[in-house]
Amino acid sequence: GLYHYGPGHPMKPHRLRMTHQLILAYGLYRKMEVYTPKPSSDYQIQQFHSEEYVEFLKKISPDNIKQFSTQMQRFNMGENTDCPIFDGVYEFCSTYTGCSIDGATTLNKGLADIAINWSGGLHHAKKIEASGFCYINDIVLA
Repeated sequence: GLYHYGPGHPMKPHRLRMTHQLILAYGLYRKMEVYTPKPSSDYQIQQFHSEEYVEFLKKISPDNIKQFSTQMQRFNMGENTDCPIFDGVYEFCSTYTGCSIDGATTLNKGLADIAINWSGGLHHAKKIEASGFCYINDIVLA
């Protein structure tokens, strides 16, 4: 809920915070285990995404867009796409991806029957390109 895709963009990460608050307000957390997100590592992300693309995501910010104009077009990101540049884009991606990987690990080890990552499921991202509001494909990685 700390990230913002920009005014008018349909993706609203603040809805994640609202979901968490509803779970607390209705006491649903008493019926589940809630984990603190652990960001994924570059190594984990690069099991699907190219190193060049991951390095670009780590460097890009609204403050340095002009110096990365060629790469933005190549990686399908920027103002005229559905994947804008916003403060903390890599941190956001690393966190939701880490959650999905941890959820899959928990399921595979038989430690849970159900795992939910409210921020996950961003499956449109391609190996070397953002797509459909998605920058890192957490589903492929998990």
